[in-house]
Amino acid sequence: MAEVEEQELAERMSWEEVTEADRRGLLEHSREFLDLFWDIAKEEQQTRLEATEKLLEYLRARPEGSEMKYALKRLITGLGMMREHARPCYSLALAQLLQCFEDISLLSILQQIQEKYKLDSLTKATMRPSLFGNLFGVLALFQSGRLVKDLDALLECVKVLQALAQHHNHLQEQPRRALVDILSEVPDNLWQGLLPKVLSTDLDVILSSPEHLELFLLARKKAPAKLQKLMGSVNLFSNEYIPRLVEVLRRAAASMKKEQKLPPVTLGMLRLALEEDKFPQFWKQVVEQGLLQKQLWPVNYMCFRLLGTALPLLSKEQLQLVLRGDLARLMGEHMVTSQIQNKFKFLPELTKLVVTFLEGSQDDPEKQLAVLVDLTSITNQGLPAIPTFWHVVRFLSPQAFQGYVAWLQEMFIQPKLDSLLDFSTGVQKKAQKAAPSMPGRAVFRLRKWIIHRLVSMIDHMVQEKDEALINQLARFCLFHSFFKTKKPVAQIPETKHQFSVPLEARDREIISDGFFSLLQALSSPVREAAAQALGGQLWTHRLLQLANTLLNHSRNVTPVTPFTTQQREAWDQMLQTLKELEARSSEAKATAFQHLLLLVGINLFKSPAESCDLLGDIQACIKKSMEETAQRPRAKKTNSEEPPWVEVMVEILLTLLSKPSHLMRRVARNVFGHICSHLTHRALELILVVVNPESSQDAEDNVVVTDDAAEEQDKDKDDEDKNSDSEDEEEEDESEEERDKDVDPGFREQLMEVLRAGKALGEGDSEDDGEELDDEAMMALDKNLASLFAEQKLRIQARQDGKLKLQKEKALRRDFQIRVLDLIEVLVSKHPENALILELIEPLLSIIRRSSGGSKQERDLLHKTARILTENLFRTRQCYHDVGARADAVHAQLEQLVQQASRQADSSIAFYYFNASLYLLRVLKMSPAPKSVPKKRQKKQKASPENNSEGPQITSCLDLMRVTSAYSAALSSFLTKRNSPLTIPMFLCLFSRHPMICKNLVPVMVQHIAGPTRPHNQVQACQLLQKTLCISELKVCFEDAEWEQLISGIVAQAAKNLQALGTPQTKPEHQREASSLELLNNVLRTISYKKLTVDLTGLLGVLQSQQQKMTENLQQGEHANTSSRLQDLYWQAMKYLGAQRPKLEKDDTKKVPSIPQSPISMKQKKKGFLPETKKRKKRKAEDMAQEAPSPAATAADPPPSTGKKRKKMKAKLPAQAQVNGTPPAKSPVPSDSPAKTPKQQKQQAPKPAQVSEAIPISPAESVAEKPHLKPLPKKRISGKSPLSPLPRKKARMSLATRGPLLFQFGAKKKKVKA
Repeated sequence: MAEVEEQELAERMSWEEVTEADRRGLLEHSREFLDLFWDIAKEEQQTRLEATEKLLEYLRARPEGSEMKYALKRLITGLGMMREHARPCYSLALAQLLQCFEDISLLSILQQIQEKYKLDSLTKATMRPSLFGNLFGVLALFQSGRLVKDLDALLECVKVLQALAQHHNHLQEQPRRALVDILSEVPDNLWQGLLPKVLSTDLDVILSSPEHLELFLLARKKAPAKLQKLMGSVNLFSNEYIPRLVEVLRRAAASMKKEQKLPPVTLGMLRLALEEDKFPQFWKQVVEQGLLQKQLWPVNYMCFRLLGTALPLLSKEQLQLVLRGDLARLMGEHMVTSQIQNKFKFLPELTKLVVTFLEGSQDDPEKQLAVLVDLTSITNQGLPAIPTFWHVVRFLSPQAFQGYVAWLQEMFIQPKLDSLLDFSTGVQKKAQKAAPSMPGRAVFRLRKWIIHRLVSMIDHMVQEKDEALINQLARFCLFHSFFKTKKPVAQIPETKHQFSVPLEARDREIISDGFFSLLQALSSPVREAAAQALGGQLWTHRLLQLANTLLNHSRNVTPVTPFTTQQREAWDQMLQTLKELEARSSEAKATAFQHLLLLVGINLFKSPAESCDLLGDIQACIKKSMEETAQRPRAKKTNSEEPPWVEVMVEILLTLLSKPSHLMRRVARNVFGHICSHLTHRALELILVVVNPESSQDAEDNVVVTDDAAEEQDKDKDDEDKNSDSEDEEEEDESEEERDKDVDPGFREQLMEVLRAGKALGEGDSEDDGEELDDEAMMALDKNLASLFAEQKLRIQARQDGKLKLQKEKALRRDFQIRVLDLIEVLVSKHPENALILELIEPLLSIIRRSSGGSKQERDLLHKTARILTENLFRTRQCYHDVGARADAVHAQLEQLVQQASRQADSSIAFYYFNASLYLLRVLKMSPAPKSVPKKRQKKQKASPENNSEGPQITSCLDLMRVTSAYSAALSSFLTKRNSPLTIPMFLCLFSRHPMICKNLVPVMVQHIAGPTRPHNQVQACQLLQKTLCISELKVCFEDAEWEQLISGIVAQAAKNLQALGTPQTKPEHQREASSLELLNNVLRTISYKKLTVDLTGLLGVLQSQQQKMTENLQQGEHANTSSRLQDLYWQAMKYLGAQRPKLEKDDTKKVPSIPQSPISMKQKKKGFLPETKKRKKRKAEDMAQEAPSPAATAADPPPSTGKKRKKMKAKLPAQAQVNGTPPAKSPVPSDSPAKTPKQQKQQAPKPAQVSEAIPISPAESVAEKPHLKPLPKKRISGKSPLSPLPRKKARMSLATRGPLLFQFGAKKKKVKA
């Protein structure tokens, strides 16, 4: 409403200000033009832009008319609106208008704005509109781009902004900012005359606000000579002005707090310091000693942004000053603490600033390297503050990149902690006072970060020229992970590295983990495909050859863990097997085995004993697999004592999956995909033992799950700085609570015994009750109590450790099960026709049924299992289709799944069981019948009409009667139980896929529509049957007689539910009646559309018996017993049977004006509608009401014509006649014969008797109740079938039928005219 009032006020003010001639011209304008000003002020940006563009197009066509004056007045009026978003909209539109029409004088527009919004006569009501109107008016002139070219207008705008600057409470610093923006666009030649008018020569004024200081810096840039003449030499970095300069910069930081940008005045001061060669003084005294003196985060963030922005402007010496000072240390501390606490993170902004610097300094690699080295040197107790995955290295030049890698390797070999800018957080300082840190901790943290940094840099090396650098990094990690130098040699450059701090065992573990991460990055599918395309070897193979070379240089290099004779033989044999596989590299299977062998061979250095056994088993499996492939046609001789090679390979893959390595997981998936075709039942059991939760305890004995990351965390507990006082207090509180909870009776008894032994408990019979214990006894008692509580504390801690250990083991088992599910996913997706898939269904369903979903691992396991079942198994187009002799077992499994689906407690779990049964049903249907079919099944198939009607069932293994009985029991359970886990969509999915089963189950649904079942189950039966009848494939399975018999049964059952329609009932009974009517309407629609012969006499009698009650409820407007939805459904069914819904007659307020209406029946008058006294009377309806003829006369004599042309009504002759069972008759003759609809035939069938006219109507009924039923026409069409498509004559309707319709159409026409 406020927006409408402002718009109307603007139109009225603009209208009053135009001349009389213009006023006459505006009368000719379209409303479209005026609406454009409404759209300009809307919040949607697209609407505003479109309205502005349309306004400019409209004015271009009429540049000299009155529209231009009105548009200017209207836009100027909108500058002072109270709505915030409307002012900038009108300002932008005015700017574009002035930019488009350059003949309009800016000075004249400014004068109009000043006349409209006078600043010399401000009142409290007009203060804000006038101030904002002037401000946005000046901004519009500036945005037009013409203001800097018009000196007179520019001077006037400067005066206006200076006047607006006095009203700081309303406009804040906006006028001065606008003045700075305008003057920054002014050419240098105009500054000579503007400078004395816009700039004060007093330094106190210049240092009073950021805007004044920014204006001074702008004048120094635009007119330095004029400024020198006015003010002389000014040194803002003197000791006298530095405190005030710091205060101004703090105010600037506070003003840009929301924008999160660097204030322009701060950058201007930096440039001024660089120009005057006073940068060290500015940085030390102003930034570090001034701005950082008070720890205000807006000021700190401004300094951080200043540091990043200054990188391209500084020299190498100045960069050293900036990146080695207190500000850099504070920035590093912020980056460390913001990761833990919920603080603003500056790292994304720093990344953008550093990327901008690196992109702009590609020709200066030394400067790039210096900046990146200095940023890396900001460390927190040896750990750099920047993350290891910082992607700014991709913008380094090649020379700077190589230099950075060399610097990292040098810092790893010879850590120089003195060259680092190290700091400690407040929490760490407190922890150091309590417990000093161990020596070498900073070196370990630094080396760990360097290894991860080098590995992450591999992802940015994608070009061919980076292969040498990648090779260098890979050699570095491999050598220092598993080898050590005995004597330097020139052939191996890594032997020349001399460590200032020797490598420890934990250092080598960190390097080995980094090496395998590097191997994973190099083994990505993209890099492998690129290497194979270039004809080169895989990186894993290259590194293996390098390791072999290092092993052969035993004089100069020795492994950290020397190989035994057996391990060295396994290594040599592995190399020989690799050569054999290379000869068959064209086979995908050989390539997969090669990847597996390479990976396990590299792991021989990390875990020699385990990998040595695996290598032997893998090579034996590879040999047998290749021999089996070569001798596939021949008969194979296998040793019964030795397990098949597939089972051994599956055990190996499970062992590899127990390790937390993504590379091993990927290789295991690849290898398993090639051996799935050889999979045996025993091999699959090995996988299911791990996956199935029921046998997870057995899986623990077979496979040991390891977690190297957890071990590292245990070893590196000192690396995590979580020793804050608050955390200690929380841990103490938790321990106290748990201690109180864990107090057991045994501990109480021990405590009582200690107290009794020390005589601390007074006893009634004791003689020494009043005596106190001496000091020695008290000391002994304290000692005993202390030892007792210490033991109890140890017991509590042991229980807690046990719980944590169990939780950790459970999480590891779940992670292992998730990784093992990869193998099942490969089997199901790549080999869907494998017979072993049928054995996976129940174990996977067991996982879903038993998963609690509490922890993250439980949820991940549940989601992955569900995804395998739904996406890879149930929805796949291919499936196992050779059941053969296992048909009986599959049928039994299907029946068991259907029964289990009915017994589940949750519908979400029953969904998977039911879909699994549908999958088995599809397997049986697609499997051909074996050649030797049992005689019993042959007899069943021959005797079963269902099998004869559906061709594919005869040649498949599907026993239709057995499957139908299983689903029939499930359907009966669904329609009888109170809370069944089965749902309607499950059965609809079954019915749509298998119509013959649906045909056999339809009688079950019809049976449960009515009867002794619960109303809720009857509602479900009606809804399911209604949706089932809509399946198009179902009608094909029925013959015509069967279909009509089914429809008749549905009608009869639905009629039973409508015996007590409209009577007081419960909510379930009400839902039953509503669903029954919905089903009935669907069936009647089918009867009418398909022209079926169905007996509707019983249904007609049931609905007629409830007609009077439903009519009374409708006329009274009270739906206490029946809802409006039920009313609609009832009269919709009656419409199919030839009856029409009565209309409610409105009460005439003029008839009885003296009798007041009851307050209960009086309806509230609706706003926006005419009262009854103002409405036009329906004369024809009143005349007919006054005549009030008798029912017989009304039916016989038609009313006189009114003389008005009315629209002809189409007689729905075929529909009425077919529903009632007869074609049109000459006269309505009552009959007791059943009403049947004629079936479509080629010859004319004899017409049954008519029933519709036999509806009994009591003479006591009012006239309004008679039009409820449509009487059949008296005319009969001879010689044509009722289904004939030839045109017929429209039947004449009696008054009882067409009277209300005539009044209704008349009312509609009057509403349209009104």
